[in-house]
Amino acid sequence: MRGSSSVWLEHLFVEQGVGGSSPPYRTTRRSQECLKKMKKEKQIKATLPSGFKDRSGDELALKKKLLDIIEKNFIKFGFSPLETSPMELSSVIGNSLAEDDENPMADIFTFDDSGTDISLRYDLSQGCTRYYSQNYLELPNPYKRYQVGETVYRREKPGNGRFKSFGQCDVDIIGKFDVKQANAELCNIIASTFIECGLKKSEFVINISNRKVVQGLMDELKIVDEKQKQKVLRAIDKLDKEGFGIKGVEELLKTERKDSSGAITKGANLSDDQASQIIDFLKVKDLNELKKNIKNPLSQEGIKELEELFEVLKYGKYADQVKFDSAKIRGLDIYTGFIVETNLKFEVKNPKGKVIDPGSCCSGGEYLVTKFKGDPFLGSGISIGLDRLVFCLMQKEGIETKEQKPVLVCVMDPKYLNKYYEILNTLRDNNINSEIFLESNKKLSKQLDYASRRGLSVAIICGENEFKDNTITLKNLQGVKGENQITIPRENLINEVKKYI
Repeated sequence: MRGSSSVWLEHLFVEQGVGGSSPPYRTTRRSQECLKKMKKEKQIKATLPSGFKDRSGDELALKKKLLDIIEKNFIKFGFSPLETSPMELSSVIGNSLAEDDENPMADIFTFDDSGTDISLRYDLSQGCTRYYSQNYLELPNPYKRYQVGETVYRREKPGNGRFKSFGQCDVDIIGKFDVKQANAELCNIIASTFIECGLKKSEFVINISNRKVVQGLMDELKIVDEKQKQKVLRAIDKLDKEGFGIKGVEELLKTERKDSSGAITKGANLSDDQASQIIDFLKVKDLNELKKNIKNPLSQEGIKELEELFEVLKYGKYADQVKFDSAKIRGLDIYTGFIVETNLKFEVKNPKGKVIDPGSCCSGGEYLVTKFKGDPFLGSGISIGLDRLVFCLMQKEGIETKEQKPVLVCVMDPKYLNKYYEILNTLRDNNINSEIFLESNKKLSKQLDYASRRGLSVAIICGENEFKDNTITLKNLQGVKGENQITIPRENLINEVKKYI
């Protein structure tokens, strides 16, 4: 017996001659119909679940290029590598990531593992803080780690540049440190990385704020319930989201908001006066003006930390990239002070050609970890949404996305296979991507058709005459027909090929 009964039954039918060529036993029509039905049932439609994506070609080439750039930049800033498990205990992930109060883990992929709840990681920070809590006695203080390209998983509604699984590139500083210096370094590393990835300074902005400012304002407005505070923060975080704006935020600050589909989101139930003061706060973009308007001690503490941060930023190269934005507070409740979001300033479209706001491509902030046994510890970090950044940069002019396609060595005559491999080895020894056609009995036209489907630039065509004369024929597959083929001395192979790749 092997697997399901249907598979076993199919095996039995084949042994008795149903659908097989040997032995030629006669079968009933009923048996044949049964086998036909089973074969049909086994066939499934090749499709991905919603929110997930395969990547190939230029898109994947760009992703790998950015990964290399990002990692080198993280190392340049003094961060050490860390790789954490894609699965964590659900208690490590936490239960306050979703906006659904009735189901706080709605956005987490969670499984039962022999009675233990485990979850696919929501982000890379959870594993990092768990690792630090386990190993802090052996780690330097402060601990500076990076992770690049590792996949995280979220049961969120997919959208423009937003997926249920995507790569993140993180740096975190954990332990004892001067917050203004650490957060200035995080701003510097964002600016440096984005420029290294091919962006101009005019094409992105690093928006910062401090959670203490809005926390102080809520205290001043007598908003004391923790769930209500969280709803206020999440409402503010929606300001720049498509379809929201000031009106949408105001609705979420009050009783409820109905979106275009008719779905209703419960609001924070603030009074008109409370909501109005928060809206007025969001309109302030000047730190000095904010300092004059909000006098409570906690808000003033947050404003002072921002002023100190801007002062340190002046010592670096990227101070002009960093702007204050009171509305940048992040929706998650883990943040305690410094907040950062990086937004692109060039046009991005969805697959239907509509101009959209893709949201932040790099975000993070300062947090306090209290959920593990032992003393609380301070952290501050940022996360680059790798796949969202790729989605945006694929649309930007001036970003090199082309992968270096291989040179195809055609097999004209199987008796010269050793010589074709000599050519292949020479190309690879000179760091030129190359491949040999993997069938020895195909006409040249079929081999060139394969090259065309791959989008290759160059094919090498050598027969008896070329080997006799110690020459090589190069075919420029992207050139003008009739003018796209040359025969060259063997010793000129590398120099000539480099002209086409």
